[in-house]
Amino acid sequence: MYYPKQFNLGDVVETKKEHPCGSKQWEVIRVGADFKIKCLGCSRIVMLPRPKFEKSVKKVIKSAENLENV
Repeated sequence: MYYPKQFNLGDVVETKKEHPCGSKQWEVIRVGADFKIKCLGCSRIVMLPRPKFEKSVKKVIKSAENLENV
């Protein structure tokens, strides 16, 4: 059975490939069947389907969930 990875609004993720501006860090600004992410280098906003987003993420740098509990 397929279990989707958990991502929250405000998470900062690192992608496998870098954006043309040179940054690999993105902030998650929409979660659902599609993901909307904002490049932290140039503020460009990109919308991706969930499977493509999950494949492109290397790791979660900063989790918004952990910041709320502190």
